[in-house]
Amino acid sequence: MKLIDNKALLLIDELKEVIKPESTVKISCNFFTAFALFELLESMTLAENVKILIDALPNEDDFRFIQSAKESLLNNKLNRKYKINQVLNLIRNKFEIRKGSLGNQNMLFVKNADKTNCFSLTPLNLDSASLGTISNTTPVLINSFEDINQQFSNLFDISWENSTNILTDAVTELMTKGVKNNSPENIYKLCMREIFHYSTISERADEKLKKVGFKDSQVWNLLYNFQKDAVIGAIEKIEKYGGCIIADSVGLGKTFEALAVMKYYQLRNDRILVLAPKKLRENWTIYQLNDRRNILSQDRLNYDVLNHTDLSRTKGKSGDIDLEMINWGNYDLVVIDESHNFRNNPSIRGITRYRRLMNDVIQANIKTKVLMLSATPVNNRMNDLKNQVAFITEGVDNAFIEYGIDSIAQVMRDAQRRFTNWLRNGDINNLNVNELMNQLDGSYFRILDMLTIARSRKHIEKYYDMADVGKFPERLIPITVTPEIDTREQFKDIGQVYDEISTLTLASYTPLGYVRSEKRPYYEEKYDMTTHTGNVFRQVDREQSLIYLMRVNLLKRLESSIHSFKLTMEKLIEFINFNIEQIELHQNGEIDFEINITDIDLDDTELEDMLVGGKTKVLLQDMDLIRWKQDLKHDKTILSNLMGRINLIDTTRDAKLLKLKSIIEDKIANPINDGNKKIIIFTAFADTANYLYLQLATWLKEGKGVYTALVTGSGTNKTNMPNCRTDLSSILTNFSPVSKKREQIFPDETNQIDVLFCTDCISEGQNLQDCDYLINYDIHWNPVRIIQRFGRIDRIGSTNERIQLVNFFPNMELDNFIDLIARVQGRMVMLDVSATGEDNIISQNSREMQDLDYRKRQLKQLQDQVIDIEDVQGNISITDLTFNDFKIDLEKSSDDELAALKDIPPSSYAVVQSNLEAVKAGVIFCLKDKANDYRNKLKNNILYPYFLVYISKDGEELVKATQTKLALDYFRKLCMGQDKVLQPLIAEFERETSGTKNMGQYVHLLEKAIAEVTDVQEEIGLDSLANPGGTILFQNALEQEENLELVASLYIR
Repeated sequence: MKLIDNKALLLIDELKEVIKPESTVKISCNFFTAFALFELLESMTLAENVKILIDALPNEDDFRFIQSAKESLLNNKLNRKYKINQVLNLIRNKFEIRKGSLGNQNMLFVKNADKTNCFSLTPLNLDSASLGTISNTTPVLINSFEDINQQFSNLFDISWENSTNILTDAVTELMTKGVKNNSPENIYKLCMREIFHYSTISERADEKLKKVGFKDSQVWNLLYNFQKDAVIGAIEKIEKYGGCIIADSVGLGKTFEALAVMKYYQLRNDRILVLAPKKLRENWTIYQLNDRRNILSQDRLNYDVLNHTDLSRTKGKSGDIDLEMINWGNYDLVVIDESHNFRNNPSIRGITRYRRLMNDVIQANIKTKVLMLSATPVNNRMNDLKNQVAFITEGVDNAFIEYGIDSIAQVMRDAQRRFTNWLRNGDINNLNVNELMNQLDGSYFRILDMLTIARSRKHIEKYYDMADVGKFPERLIPITVTPEIDTREQFKDIGQVYDEISTLTLASYTPLGYVRSEKRPYYEEKYDMTTHTGNVFRQVDREQSLIYLMRVNLLKRLESSIHSFKLTMEKLIEFINFNIEQIELHQNGEIDFEINITDIDLDDTELEDMLVGGKTKVLLQDMDLIRWKQDLKHDKTILSNLMGRINLIDTTRDAKLLKLKSIIEDKIANPINDGNKKIIIFTAFADTANYLYLQLATWLKEGKGVYTALVTGSGTNKTNMPNCRTDLSSILTNFSPVSKKREQIFPDETNQIDVLFCTDCISEGQNLQDCDYLINYDIHWNPVRIIQRFGRIDRIGSTNERIQLVNFFPNMELDNFIDLIARVQGRMVMLDVSATGEDNIISQNSREMQDLDYRKRQLKQLQDQVIDIEDVQGNISITDLTFNDFKIDLEKSSDDELAALKDIPPSSYAVVQSNLEAVKAGVIFCLKDKANDYRNKLKNNILYPYFLVYISKDGEELVKATQTKLALDYFRKLCMGQDKVLQPLIAEFERETSGTKNMGQYVHLLEKAIAEVTDVQEEIGLDSLANPGGTILFQNALEQEENLELVASLYIR
């Protein structure tokens, strides 16, 4: 008896020695591999015949007859196809395979004329590791002995004779998968499936949805297919990670997606809280009511709704909820609408809304699941995501450590640093998002992939059947209008008014600035604020900032309407008169010099006459009243002169109003869609909206037969449509009856509202797609808001063929207007309490000027075209930072196409013709690190543990593993649409390589690709030297090459 350990003695050497011409070889095992048989090819060819008993045939997607898990590195020789073909010829000529076993004993017999050698393989099977041609991680102990009495050999023969189940063809069919030619598209999809861990919702999960009755709910059956995909995805993420951010673009129906998720959890008896901005409250409360306006009444949705602002309150009521008695910590699911409002965690004293939500709702009592909705969870700061993610993780920084993310906060800081460097060092006129993606930490993308669902309009149009979904309307080229202020052109233009505004001291609003020097320490003690980082926020600086903000506001109100500007002027003059009166009363009264600002109760009504200011009170006796009064009178003189000229401009001279009237008249007379008279007029100011309604509502009703309505976030809504209530829901339902399904709510109503004057209170979360014409009566400083406004009518499934955007701009060059705003701001000092909790005192510097350049380019874009939020220049959209294009290629595949991928063994390849100028003949290798050690390795490779490397045939061109997005783009563009095997290219490739026998040149390219990947890992070790908390050097650098296995190859001709 011999003991074979595959160290001093190798099994393959023993077999080669005993297998001779006319030998009979018998094998009993679970499986054997093509790699192992190729090693024995010469010996087995000598044998007279080979009989193999297999205990059971594996599943169709089991590739054990091609290779075992231990043999994966043998694929790096790239000649597997040649080896399998040789083995298949051997099997067809020499082998017979039947089903059977020797009582779970794996044995190999070599019967010669003189003796029978027996090798006990158990627990091994016949692969390269058991032969000893590759190393094995576990000890190998194979007994070799002579079967003297043919005892064991006879047992094999008995089992063989008793078996009638011949498996030769079945085994060769399974092995043939290793030589089957593949289409480029299938190889691409195979890699995407591996890289993105793609799986459709499991049958078990699908059964769970059906079991609770979710798929029978009214809300589920109202959803489009793309919305259903989002709902299922959100539920899976909530169940796995505790939360999800739905970041679909404007107009894709996030509210209904959330309602469907809520219905699922309601069916599981979860208690649900919705937190929404106050202006969007009715969007949610309507679906709770037993009300004809509730189109989901059959679902009997049950949840609480609170405003974001309610988190700042401890008493009073919000709807029917008593805020003093509410059990904040007893909610199973919290839905946060417009979650980007919580992207900052201010470092000021006291409990903020963010901190209250975290402490009292998320972290308190039971485990809380979180669903967040936002079209812009990441705006122009990568760190915007940090505090939203914290709600999901309950503030636990290492919550995702099992996914390779040690510290969420560190990931976010690194991402922000790299984003800032990209912004600072890039060409401001041509910023390339792909460059940013190449620089970002892979951990950031991993977090996005885990927690977010983000689809853009382009994704929906590209990947979903628009016949099912309905189409987006055609966007006509925007109309830009630049009217004068005064039809007689006697009122100064905006630039001249600026000169006067800039001389205002606005002393009424900065009483702290007039406190005498000896009294200032008391006020600093009372009002200055220390942040948690230790910096001091001075109230006097805050008041100075307020001056500049007020100047900007004055300029914007003038740009909005002469009426709004006039109202503000009147309020300023009234406040100045009040302050002058206070000064004069004080100077004539008695003064109590014992009173100190730090000691008094500011709510004491007896002290009212002695104090000035709003929230920040100042004792009149502590002020330099002579200087304050002088500045107040200075402001009054300027404002009174302005008022004198403003009063001359009545409605007959208001050029902007008359231009709007003309546009409305033309639209009603010449609709862009048959019979559609509907128009929305947006303005930033309620005063302007009220003014427009007052001036135009009667004219439209009596002269044009058109009903109008007014909706503002404050004050009273109005409409002149008969029998229409003035609550928001009723007005919008009568304005957009089709999209709001009015026939189910007011079936007998025939009238409609055709013109809607509104503020930004409805710029988010409303579907008003019956309308086809939207006017921005004043420009918004943030172009994203303009796009959000247009999103009310630019929606999927619109009944309109085309839609129109009209923008009113000031009658001056846009560059000049933005520069004007910059000058009005002056050297404004403000406290930017960022999401990282760091204080950042910003003055007018290069960074601010860069932001102004952004705004110029963005607004100019909107003068020429209507764009999506993700296309706004300089804006970072979450859809830029995800891999939706690649995932959806897989998700939109048919069941048959997905099933076909299961038939493709690891390390398969395809051949394709390059259709890209930048891609020369070469190879794209997809590699996997078997070590699967996420720590630090995720940093330089978004796809870790996978690597994609393109290398040209001459070795000169290389797309590194760190250039993930570029490599994926190449892979996708080369393969998608190539769904057939390209036979001429395959034939050419096989002639070149002799059927993959001579792969030396390509093996050399693979070695270079592996060297590039291992270099990346070494760089990570060096990069970690700069990280806090110690260093992780590349201890395993020498082992890394052996850890890399080939997933698939694409040979490019």
